[in-house]
Amino acid sequence: MEIDFIINTIYPLPESSINSFKEAISLVTFPKGHILMHENKIENHIYIIKKGIVRAYTNFDGKEVTFWFGKEADTVLSLKNYVLNQKSYENIELLEESSFYKINQSILNQLLTSDIHIANWARKMAELELIKTEKRLIDIQFKKASDRYEDLINHRPDLFQRVPLGIIASYLGISQVSLSRIRATQNIKSI
Repeated sequence: MEIDFIINTIYPLPESSINSFKEAISLVTFPKGHILMHENKIENHIYIIKKGIVRAYTNFDGKEVTFWFGKEADTVLSLKNYVLNQKSYENIELLEESSFYKINQSILNQLLTSDIHIANWARKMAELELIKTEKRLIDIQFKKASDRYEDLINHRPDLFQRVPLGIIASYLGISQVSLSRIRATQNIKSI
């Protein structure tokens, strides 16, 4: 995806603001399995996914717990790192070879203070991410695993072609065995 399209999908910007934004970014590519961000570290860059898929996970009781997926057009950053300048609590792993638009946080902050349009774009991006986080929290708190699976199938079916089932199970908060049972039950219902 091209950066102009991604930017304007989040919040339309005038041409001059898009050009300022584009001057500040670079394009980088990393292989599958690369850790883009490490927990307990401060990252100085923000990324927007041009092509590929990533997951955010943390280690809990010796297990990797996946709590977010990002794909084309999604922004990748640690909010704790960005907002509070504190070490992040998550790892970001590439599940495919991926290309990113990369921008240094201090350069982005300069753009935010000098261009109201870019500041409004960043505010809108943060609001959209907050809505996604709120929905995820509500789903995990109030929906059964089978309902969360069904939502994932209905709203993000591409994940099942791009992400290993063990990672999807972790995201759903269940074991891979439980995911297999749910999938078998869902397949029987659809026959």
